[in-house]
Amino acid sequence: MTERALDTLVVTSLANVLYLTNFGGSAAIAVVRADRVQFITDFRYLADMSETRGSPYGCPGLDILTVDGSYDATLAATLAAHVSVSRHKWLQATIGRSGEAPKLVATEGIVERTRARKDGYELGILREAARRLSAVAEDLFAAIRPGMSERELAMIIDWRIRAAGFEKPAFETIVASGPQAALPHARPSGRTLTEGDLVVLDFGGVYDSYCVDLTRTISMGRASSRARDVHAAVLEAQARAIAAVRPGASRFGIDDAARAALTRAGMGEAFGHGTGHGLGLEVHEDPRIVRRRHDADARDEAVAPGMVFTIEPGAYFPGWGGVRIEDDVVVTETGVELLTHVRADLLEL
Repeated sequence: MTERALDTLVVTSLANVLYLTNFGGSAAIAVVRADRVQFITDFRYLADMSETRGSPYGCPGLDILTVDGSYDATLAATLAAHVSVSRHKWLQATIGRSGEAPKLVATEGIVERTRARKDGYELGILREAARRLSAVAEDLFAAIRPGMSERELAMIIDWRIRAAGFEKPAFETIVASGPQAALPHARPSGRTLTEGDLVVLDFGGVYDSYCVDLTRTISMGRASSRARDVHAAVLEAQARAIAAVRPGASRFGIDDAARAALTRAGMGEAFGHGTGHGLGLEVHEDPRIVRRRHDADARDEAVAPGMVFTIEPGAYFPGWGGVRIEDDVVVTETGVELLTHVRADLLEL
């Protein structure tokens, strides 16, 4: 805020509000000033915030303001001279009625840049979450059988995620079998798992507000030689990308490592998405491990210690199927630490 010459920062993204105040409800605004944080919420959360404010996990000195009328009206009445807010047109017109109109400055990523590097407390949560998700995956393999529908297996996965102590799945669980596996974000359908299918299983959980994510691809019965080749190429691409992770490494370079491996295997065109995405209070956040777009990515951004993200290369062939393998990693002071630990060979179930 000092670098941007901002007196006040208005935070409306609930993930950012949670990061700054440990508030996990559905409606709030944080007004951050140099000497205090004003927290705007409605009557539903007043008692809860009053109790947690003094706890070890609360936000000390939080100045709680009750919504009067609407959130925006309360915000307008709270703001001083300089603010950062996406609603600046409405606010400028509203605040201007009471006197001198403030200078409103649109900002981007001020809180998110801090969120990208996890501290020891956050890493402890993410390690435990990854351990629990890994256990869910290892136990799951024994429950999969031919004849199950994708939807049935997805429900089993979701139940096991909750049974493992997660608050909820981190996103809609993906079970994609046979030709459906060629769709990176396929939704579970009534299709039954059939002998010879490759099945992509992509699922995650929210543990103590933090997200983890994992993908494995299995074979129903004996895998074909093509399935083995594609799986081996994707596994090699993942290994290359993980080996490229270290402090100061380019996020584009990590993506290049995976993409180059698949290109050498003749599958470069079959890999259309990024190699990874950041994990934290949201399942997709910074850093983004993607291919450089020369028309938009002028800066070669480096990863740094404390950053947590996925490594998930894939290869997809319409009409046939696909393979994706995903694990979670954290950048350490000296290299990389693998958070998820699940066998990654091509299981034939």
